[in-house]
Amino acid sequence: MEISINIPALLFPAISLLLLAYTNRFLAIAQIIRQLHGKYLQHPEKGFIVGQIKNLRRRLFLIRDMQILGVLSFFFCVLSMILIFNSEIEWGEYAFALSLILLLGSLVFSLREIQISTKALDLEMDDMELGERPRF
Repeated sequence: MEISINIPALLFPAISLLLLAYTNRFLAIAQIIRQLHGKYLQHPEKGFIVGQIKNLRRRLFLIRDMQILGVLSFFFCVLSMILIFNSEIEWGEYAFALSLILLLGSLVFSLREIQISTKALDLEMDDMELGERPRF
């Protein structure tokens, strides 16, 4: 099956919006980390922050990996368009397929990050219901 230059072009808005969403996640995590750092500087004896830091560090690395795969997906999508434009149809198809695989990997990491953040929020709500301090 031969693809036209229009097919990879369809991914442009999707990948761009996905990268924007990933950046917003990163900024939210960065803000939380800065707030925790401020709390830690005021009260360094609080042990519960250590668990939150581990959770945030995992999420931060996942977001980094999501962004890397998303950018690589965008790169190979553009490369596929260039190759198709230069009548290198077969190489363009390979580049586009790689772009889709990288995008899929990015979405898998995104799903994992959502699971981790949901679990962290659930633990916070459990602590509030029980009237306890966070126990991460």
